[in-house]
Amino acid sequence: MHHILCGLAANPALTSETVDRLIAVADDDIATDLAGRADLSRSQAVALAARVQGSAALLAYEGRLTAADIDPGAQPDAALALLDGGTGPAEWARLLAVDPARERREKLAACPRLPSDVVETLAADPEVSVVAELARWATPHTAARLAGHPHAEVRLAVAANEATPPAVLASLVTGEGLPAPRRCLVCDQERPPFVHDPECPRLDCELPPGAACDGSHESTVHGIREAALRNPATPTRAVVAFADHPSALLRWALATRPDLPPHVCEQLASDPVPGVRGDLAGNPAIHDGLIRVLADDPDPDVRRALAHHPGIPLDVLAGLARTTRIGATLLPRIAVASPDEVAALATSTDPVTRMLVARRRDLPPGPRDRLADDPDAKVAKSVAGHPGLSEARLRTMIDRHGVSVLAQVAANPDAPPALLEDLTRHEPPVHKVFREVARHPRATAPALLACLADRKARPWAAGHPALPPSAIAELLGDGDWRVVEAAAANPSLPPAVVSDLTRRM
Repeated sequence: MHHILCGLAANPALTSETVDRLIAVADDDIATDLAGRADLSRSQAVALAARVQGSAALLAYEGRLTAADIDPGAQPDAALALLDGGTGPAEWARLLAVDPARERREKLAACPRLPSDVVETLAADPEVSVVAELARWATPHTAARLAGHPHAEVRLAVAANEATPPAVLASLVTGEGLPAPRRCLVCDQERPPFVHDPECPRLDCELPPGAACDGSHESTVHGIREAALRNPATPTRAVVAFADHPSALLRWALATRPDLPPHVCEQLASDPVPGVRGDLAGNPAIHDGLIRVLADDPDPDVRRALAHHPGIPLDVLAGLARTTRIGATLLPRIAVASPDEVAALATSTDPVTRMLVARRRDLPPGPRDRLADDPDAKVAKSVAGHPGLSEARLRTMIDRHGVSVLAQVAANPDAPPALLEDLTRHEPPVHKVFREVARHPRATAPALLACLADRKARPWAAGHPALPPSAIAELLGDGDWRVVEAAAANPSLPPAVVSDLTRRM
């Protein structure tokens, strides 16, 4: 019954009276579904928050509760939700800044537009995790002040904060102009020198693998540099020297920056670590010459990353597609190809090149239909989901290529109902077809009944409004809880069945 009630709570066809009955018996799971209802009234939201305390924060985030509906002393998590959204009163922030629960003070520290006195209270909090959370989201002024905090964990948070002033970030990278940190999470718990065993058997240990401190807090200082290198607000001049740093993690962080000068890009292109070269390959900072160099990289992951570069020349991309498994995805360069480039790609003699452009979903009718008639199955498969293809063309595609295109045709948003029914009757059956048809808005009752035979498609079919009401009601007794919830949430569930279920609550 519980899964039925969870499904009913999400059913958009319920009457207001039925929603009231569900609120009266709601637990945490049911409340989560009720809180997401578009038709939930303010009085119902207040009643639900009173019934299930844990739902108050979710309702507040959803905008269903206002400050007038919340008691911050009794519902602190809901109060935090409004503060996080910038609509909670300042008095609430002052109350929560001294809340005995550390987790709540941490959440408060991440809230925007806190009063200055609350910021001061949180900056002096005895728990370093609270101060670090404040530093991660602080304004430039507060971030600059916390950059000199004696605890390295707070500085790590400052280094990740994009609001931190560039000059302060540069100091965090180089260590110049700031006093050395005096503490870190490692020496808070262990006597230096100490290196945390990556295979640490202690279940209560919270130190990250490899964390180390010999008195210089080296692992956290390394983390500060890495965070600052990844921070786009850190000045370029402060980071370029790390291109030949012994730490691969720091070089890796550097490789993602779009502000790198050409000579640094060229240096990183010969890095011994494939991950560094791979991140560089996707970096818009690299020029055409370096793109062509990386196209010959021996590591397939590097070449795969390069294929996603937004500015890669089309001839280089075509060559990569022939030698590297890129996956069935629309590449950024193909997505922005001009009409002339699209026409050239669609008429290429190379089927791999035609396949690349066939993944677009905004093709003009001419190139779209030409690709749909392509003799190469991979090209046809890539374009089969394109809107606007006629039923005749889709059926011809099936006749030509068979099972290799069935699932993609089933996913076509313009596939007519009769074609979807035929696809579910295909021999041999294709399981992916059932999953696509089960969630297709044009699926008919016969097609959906066929989809119920497929285990993975069954939950989708159970929730489809075109499924016959008698079948939906029968699925309420299914052995798969996902099917039960989907059926109960189906707006075509007969009202008489809903009434019977609510009487049994």
